[in-house]
Amino acid sequence: MILVTGATGQLGTAVCTVRPEAIATDRTTLDLADHAVLAQAVRSLRPSAIVNCAAFTAVDAAEAEPAQAEAINAVAVGIIAAEARRLGIPFLTFSTDYVFDGTAAVPYVESSPPHPINAYGHSKLNGERVALAECPGSLVVRSSWLFSATHPNFVTTIVSRARLGPVRVVGDQTGSPTYALDLAGAALEALERGVTGILHLTNGGSTSWFELARTACRLAGVDEGRVTPITTAEYPTAAQRPRYSVLGSERRTELGLEELRHWTEALSAAIADPA
Repeated sequence: MILVTGATGQLGTAVCTVRPEAIATDRTTLDLADHAVLAQAVRSLRPSAIVNCAAFTAVDAAEAEPAQAEAINAVAVGIIAAEARRLGIPFLTFSTDYVFDGTAAVPYVESSPPHPINAYGHSKLNGERVALAECPGSLVVRSSWLFSATHPNFVTTIVSRARLGPVRVVGDQTGSPTYALDLAGAALEALERGVTGILHLTNGGSTSWFELARTACRLAGVDEGRVTPITTAEYPTAAQRPRYSVLGSERRTELGLEELRHWTEALSAAIADPA
């Protein structure tokens, strides 16, 4: 059976929804920060494949804790990848649009040169590299702007806040919103079809945080007029964010993988989900 790390997180929950028979582990049962026992713990579970959904995802906190981000997003990934190679089983891990600097004017594809501008992005890029070095048959899926109906995320936070009053949202950063369930299904399909290397998977289309917030409010029955745009300069954060991080794919067609539905359709499904 598939071993899923980080199974109680937003993406891990989606993966286990798609594959409910998976061996689901979280920090209490398989702590990626405990490098001394990680390989043996993975080996003892005897998986047929490994899907790594565990990650240090606190982008701003990573600026103050880069070693912790590196330990989970890179070192642990390398340990798991090496174990997958020893066991001769497929390995899937996830990465992010934040491996890019945001200076492009067209979507980043799999061969675009990465250049992260924050500690989180650096740790995820190092995780990509060590995964492919330790297990050349790894599948590294980059995605972005994840949302779901099961966990707190940008969409749920904005809708909750807008129900109470006005909300200001950054309008000059552009990316590709992605529904966790859609990502999980597409990534697992790619894994089962033997795809290896780096692959970009997001829902179709692109938008700004501001437009995503307005659309989410409208779909949730909240007055979208309560959402107003601000600039990145007006909302300073510890970590610098890429201004443009839309992900495209030069591999999807050649691999025969279907394009994921448009982000607005996926957002509507997530908001309608009673979970």
